[in-house]
Amino acid sequence: MQKPLPKPVSIVTGASRGIGRAIAAELARTHRVIATYKSNLEAARSMAAQTGADIVQCDVSSAADRAALMRHARERFESLDMLVNNAGIAPRNRRDVLEASEESFDELIATNLRGPHFLTALAARWMLERGRGRIVFITSISAYAASVNRAEYCISKAGLSMSAALYAQRLAAHGIQVFEIRPGIIRTDMTAPVEETYDARIAAGLLPQPRMGEADDVARVVRSIADGLLDYSTGQAIDVDGGFHLRSL
Repeated sequence: MQKPLPKPVSIVTGASRGIGRAIAAELARTHRVIATYKSNLEAARSMAAQTGADIVQCDVSSAADRAALMRHARERFESLDMLVNNAGIAPRNRRDVLEASEESFDELIATNLRGPHFLTALAARWMLERGRGRIVFITSISAYAASVNRAEYCISKAGLSMSAALYAQRLAAHGIQVFEIRPGIIRTDMTAPVEETYDARIAAGLLPQPRMGEADDVARVVRSIADGLLDYSTGQAIDVDGGFHLRSL
């Protein structure tokens, strides 16, 4: 009897909670998952117990942590089939663009943009060795929608959107597809402090589909990518936002 092929391998960053956890749980049905967390070990262990994922502490803003993550993956597995760049942070305090600090700007750029950009370079080099792979960048509607009380977040996500486009262009001829997913207002611990405000704005007509998104809404799009259903759509930015991106008169 022919030996079954091993399951493909995925790395999901920032997977202990929220969107990342939902993605890791979805991929664990078909993949061997390496799930990273920054500091919440309890949440990471809970996620691992739920999914069977291999958890690794990794602050994506740290070059040393990124290198250690890839060493771990290479030691554990023979290939890398998918990278989901999900890890990200919001500003510690929302401040008007005229008052926001350079420290907050630097922190968000390091985690939300520099980290995933250079982690992708490490992953792509490995994928190039086998001539296949899929890479997903989780950005945000904030990549194009200006929020003047969290400018550093918007700038980091806009930059990450361009990072996705650059990697899609660079890797397309080598059998590696790259996608951007732009979540809208998703119910997570990041949006919890302003959930009532968003609920009121949604009720007033902010979204064509009148509800907050759920983490599973994003995970299902990652599932489509993982299953190869979008392999001829590299570079596509996919809105998961209840129609927020639509314009109407």
